[in-house]
Amino acid sequence: MRKSRIVGVGHYVPERVVTNLDLEKIMDTSDEWIRERSGIVERHWVDENTSTSDLGFEASKRAIENANLVPDDIDFIVMATLSSDYYFPGAGVLVQEKLGIREIGALDVRNQCTGFIYALSVADQFIRTGMYNRILVVGAEVQSKGLNLSTEGRDIAVLFGDGAGAVVLEGTDEQDRGILSTHLHSDGRYAKMLWDECMGSSTPKLISQDLIDERRFFAKMHGREVFKHAVIRFPQVIDTALKTNNLTRADVGLVIPHQANDRITEAVRQRLQLPKEKVYSNIRKYGNTTAASIPIAMDEALEEGLIHNGDIVILAAFGSGFTWGSAAIRW
Repeated sequence: MRKSRIVGVGHYVPERVVTNLDLEKIMDTSDEWIRERSGIVERHWVDENTSTSDLGFEASKRAIENANLVPDDIDFIVMATLSSDYYFPGAGVLVQEKLGIREIGALDVRNQCTGFIYALSVADQFIRTGMYNRILVVGAEVQSKGLNLSTEGRDIAVLFGDGAGAVVLEGTDEQDRGILSTHLHSDGRYAKMLWDECMGSSTPKLISQDLIDERRFFAKMHGREVFKHAVIRFPQVIDTALKTNNLTRADVGLVIPHQANDRITEAVRQRLQLPKEKVYSNIRKYGNTTAASIPIAMDEALEEGLIHNGDIVILAAFGSGFTWGSAAIRW
C-alpha cells in the first residue's frame, strides 16, 4: 500500500520577542505567575504589518528547501489556521501565491489547536489514494493581534504566541517508514468551553457595536474544563495510535504534543509513564502557537538530533471544539 512520509520540515517565528516581564508592564501579572501556570517564559509576536500567510510562507520556503525541492514540485497545499489573513478567502491560497505556485489546489482546515493533525491526516489520505504525490502541510497563526492585552484578558493573553511550521509529505512505497496512521476525534458538546463568537453567523451581524461594547470579540476559555479533558484525551489518543500499529509505549522514540500548557504536557507524560526526554516541550520559548506548535516543535526536535531514522514519533493535540487527534510516524 502506498504511504506518505515527511521529506521536509521548516518553521519560522517573528523576530519580536515578548517576555513575561514585558507583559508585567501592561497588565497585572508576573513572570512567576505565568511560569507556574503555563511554563511559558517568552513568546514571539508579529509587527502590525505581518500576517498569518507571511509566516506560513516563510515556514513553507524552509520546508521545501529542506526537502531539496522547489515550490513548483508541490501538488497541493493544506493550510491549518484559525487566524487567516481575512474572513475569506482562506490563507492557503495566499501562501500559494507568495510561493509563486500556480493553479494547484489549496485547502484550509479550521480545527484550531488540533488543526495540524487534521491537516496532516487529510494530506496523508490524498497521497494514499494516489490523488497527489507531494503535499505542503502548513500550520500558522497570528494570535497576538486578537488578544485582550489588559488585566481583564490576562488568563488568555499570556498564553499565546505567533509562528508557523510546515512539512512536505511525499508518496512512498516503503512500508517500514512514513505515516503509519492518524486518529481524529471531536465532541461538540464542549464547543463553548474554548471559543470566540465574533465574526460568526450565530450573531445578528458578523460584527456590531454591541459585540465591541460587550467585548465579545475576544476569545473565552474555561481553563479547568480544558485541562481536565486534555489530560484524559491526550493519553487516550496516543495509546490508540500505538495499539493500532501493534506498538507499546516502550517503542516510542519521541512524543511531540501540541504545546498548550506545560502543566498539561507534564500531566500527560506522567499518565503515560514516559521519561522526560521522550516528551518534547518548547512552550517556554514560544507559548501556545495553536496550529503551528507541532510543526515548530518537530523542526526543533530534528535540529536538536532527537529524531533518528527508524524512530517511532507520535504527534498529539487537543483543543477547541473540543477536538483531539494523533499521528503515528516511523521516521
